[in-house]
Amino acid sequence: MSNDKNKPNEIDEATGVQTTGHEWDGIKELDNPMPRWWLWTFIASIIFAVGYVIYYPAIPLIDGSTMGISGETNRSLLKQETQIANQKRAEKFALLDKTPLLDIQKNDALNRFAVHGGKSLFKVNCVQCHGSGASGGPGYPNLNDDEWIWGGDLEAIYTTIAHGARNGEDDDERVSEMPAFGRDEILNRKQIASAAEYVLKLSGQDHDAAIALQGAVIFEENCTSCHGETGLGGRELGAPSLADAIWLYGGSREEIISQISTPKSGVMPPWKARLGEGAVKQLTIYVHSLGGGENTKVE
Repeated sequence: MSNDKNKPNEIDEATGVQTTGHEWDGIKELDNPMPRWWLWTFIASIIFAVGYVIYYPAIPLIDGSTMGISGETNRSLLKQETQIANQKRAEKFALLDKTPLLDIQKNDALNRFAVHGGKSLFKVNCVQCHGSGASGGPGYPNLNDDEWIWGGDLEAIYTTIAHGARNGEDDDERVSEMPAFGRDEILNRKQIASAAEYVLKLSGQDHDAAIALQGAVIFEENCTSCHGETGLGGRELGAPSLADAIWLYGGSREEIISQISTPKSGVMPPWKARLGEGAVKQLTIYVHSLGGGENTKVE
């Protein structure tokens, strides 16, 4: 609370400094000057602020802002950098379009560009089915292992990605169709059960040997044309191997019986029509690099 007794010209006895005339609860305010360094810093800040407003866009207006002498904004810099990046990407994509897959893989710089780009494309377009780690799931193939229904070299992967499978949109789509042995009454329940038992034997699982022996005959008459005599499958027909532990729709007795009776078939879009040649090549190189890719046959 101010005190009228404290006059502006009053000198504080303890410090010898003139007071300002303000007093709060008995405490008087001394009229000390600001430190010289602080004063010069304050003045420099004002000068800098004025210069900044003159040189850079600074003062907001209704439809924008003052542009300043430089006319330079973060947005304009971003636009320039984006244009440069897009130009470089366009050059790389043009090179991808005309470069064979095997030559892309042999070119370190182009291969790195393809792998990084393919990884980004995969995250946007493929993880919904194949998972973020490309390990797949029920009905969606794992792209990290060595089991390939249609082939795992560069050309085979490219064809699968570019044209898809069973989509009804692309003339060159991958097509494989397994008969519904149960639904279409090709086999009865007992025959299907015995065939499933034989498939369990082929894949090295626990099985009833006597029933599997009966199932071998059923398998030979109905399944070998696609899956082969030993159940190793056939890539020309898109028939998966039945002699390993990798199963697209499950490998238990019940799941095998279900697949024989009423088979499931997945659908994959034709990505070339959606993304273009360069993007499909990037995806091909990336998927091939995941660990399960096979050597491309050079003719």
